[in-house]
Amino acid sequence: MSDDPQDDDEMIAKVSDYLDGLLSGAEKDAVATKLESDPAWKQTHEDMLETRKALSGLQKARAPGHFAQDVTATIHKRSAGRFFGRRTLGDRVPLMPLVIVAVLALCAIAYVMWSSQTGSLKVHHEHEHDGSAVKLTPGL
Repeated sequence: MSDDPQDDDEMIAKVSDYLDGLLSGAEKDAVATKLESDPAWKQTHEDMLETRKALSGLQKARAPGHFAQDVTATIHKRSAGRFFGRRTLGDRVPLMPLVIVAVLALCAIAYVMWSSQTGSLKVHHEHEHDGSAVKLTPGL
């Protein structure tokens, strides 16, 4: 390895690309020549081969289907419900159906009050006995 970290990074990148087969013909030949002539490049190449050989036995394993549920339950248990606690109604039911239900409920209440004999939404017309004046008062 050299004293310049940038040279080391470049060497590691080139050797890695060489091992992965990503280099073009001219670059591949240049790296192959350096691997034969430069001891630092040769050592890096050998180290990478050993590392790849050691890692080749490792396989990515799929998580079990219930893994997320188990982790959530463990976090919930250990955090005493501070995380992943019970969700509110707004989290379980989308907002738009709640708004529609609220508007329909308000319309139903307004209709009941309007149609009621004692509802306060009607304006009552009271005629005086002589019939000449009209007095408008809200219903009680």
